[in-house]
Amino acid sequence: QAAPRRPARPDTERSATLLSAVGTMGKAGQARQVFRTFGQKKKNSLKVKSTEKKKTQSQKLKKGLEPGCVLILLAGRFRGRRVVFLKQLESGRLLVTGPYAVNGVPLRRVNQRMCIATSTKADLKGADFVSVDDKYFAREAAAKKSKKDEMFAAGASKSSMSDEKKAGQKKMDEAVVKGLSTDVKSYLKARFSLSSRMYPHELKF
Repeated sequence: QAAPRRPARPDTERSATLLSAVGTMGKAGQARQVFRTFGQKKKNSLKVKSTEKKKTQSQKLKKGLEPGCVLILLAGRFRGRRVVFLKQLESGRLLVTGPYAVNGVPLRRVNQRMCIATSTKADLKGADFVSVDDKYFAREAAAKKSKKDEMFAAGASKSSMSDEKKAGQKKMDEAVVKGLSTDVKSYLKARFSLSSRMYPHELKF
């Protein structure tokens, strides 16, 4: 006996999202399918205007970060150096100093993620750093030079700190240096480094 035929499936509704349009292309008569979508609205990409900028919120300081606290820098030109934390700037970065007369580290901005807070503290009585902000570290816009001028100026000396900033650095550091004991000065001069069998997670700073 012949196998019974399967009952014909009812006509299902075609998907509303796809529609194929068949056309011929080329000599081989290949089928070209074009898929179109229906019933889906395009998502409007919300672009934030450049004029509407979010206000920078000051980041919260890590536990143990207080003005006068000695920090260990983990990155940058002075990595491994110990510095004194002065205050937090509007940008969220930390204002630190060596002081310069002690270990050669000038006023700098540091990300709090790139430093370790220690239990050692310095006395900041009489120190005034109100005039120092993010604009203090803005670089002067250099005039555009041609390629020939850049080639001849390659060996020229780099722009150094202005005399005004040097005088201000010395004046502001005087109050910090006065509040440092001999032990703290020697501690700031020493560079931090790890030797064999020294594990950071076991150290107490």
